[in-house]
Amino acid sequence: MNTATKLSGFALGIAAVFGATYGVGRVAGPVTPPAETRHDPSGDHGATGEGDHGGEQGGAAHLPGGLLVSDRGYTLRPVDAAAGQFAFQVTGPDGRAVTAYDVAHDKRMHLIVARRDLSGFRHVHPEMGADGTWRVDSPLGGPGVWRAFADFTPTGGEALTLGVDVTVPGALTGRPLPAPATSTTVDGYTVTLAGTPQPGRTADLTLTVSRDGAPVTDLEPYLGAYGHLVALRQGDLAYLHVHPHGEPGDGSTRPGPDVSFSAEMPSAGAYRLYLDFKHGGVVRTAEFTVVAGSPAGPVAPAPTGVPTASSTPAATSSPTADAGHGVPGHGHD
Repeated sequence: MNTATKLSGFALGIAAVFGATYGVGRVAGPVTPPAETRHDPSGDHGATGEGDHGGEQGGAAHLPGGLLVSDRGYTLRPVDAAAGQFAFQVTGPDGRAVTAYDVAHDKRMHLIVARRDLSGFRHVHPEMGADGTWRVDSPLGGPGVWRAFADFTPTGGEALTLGVDVTVPGALTGRPLPAPATSTTVDGYTVTLAGTPQPGRTADLTLTVSRDGAPVTDLEPYLGAYGHLVALRQGDLAYLHVHPHGEPGDGSTRPGPDVSFSAEMPSAGAYRLYLDFKHGGVVRTAEFTVVAGSPAGPVAPAPTGVPTASSTPAATSSPTADAGHGVPGHGHD
């Protein structure tokens, strides 16, 4: 990653430039403006699909996880970083940096970022220092407003996903959302999608991987599965993170060509799907646009998040090429 990034501390907060934010897991009902914290006395934390991170979180009842920079006493705090790095801490209810995390899907921390126009998707895994600061080569691929998710489980606590906007200034040409499709190619692989997403209901989605017309039957485990799926809703970037049916070594799950998921889309609308799969030692990302139900209007370009002098600055960067859709093998660690 050649992006030179320096965060300017917690002042970035929740960027109000667009008034739109993300979520994770199972979401009920339309998006509503998030309160900073909300407590759900029922403690009902539902899940979407198998292995979902976050779910319907008690500190944000009826809100997607990831909409909040703080939830259930935990706060995501970006910190100053060296050029070319992204760094942050998670502070706990006592105000101190958390240093004890459970392993979930082979990692203690998952950092996922995407630009507001749904381009430039990255999924990386930072390393934590003794002081609880997580650092990674910056996954921010170019100018724009990016949403960063920290997906983790504090030891002794519940799975959480906290989100924050990060601005990389510079000239930017926005990209329209690609048209809905059931097939896409990445790095010589063809991935085909079967199944129809349903708003508010669980639907089975099967993604089939082939190469040069032949099915790929020797996919390699990645994060404890043969595939890893993220869905982002156009507009507010509500976030679903689900894992496939079965797991490697369970005696019944085959290593391709099919990878099947159960996913519940929170509402009607356009979504961008990102499937990470590993083959030949390389993780690649296949991207799709899908529509669940009947959205209120046509699929339209998402806000690009062009930084301006009045935007909340969160990062600095030398101008680079615009981060595009479907970059082969991008941004995995």
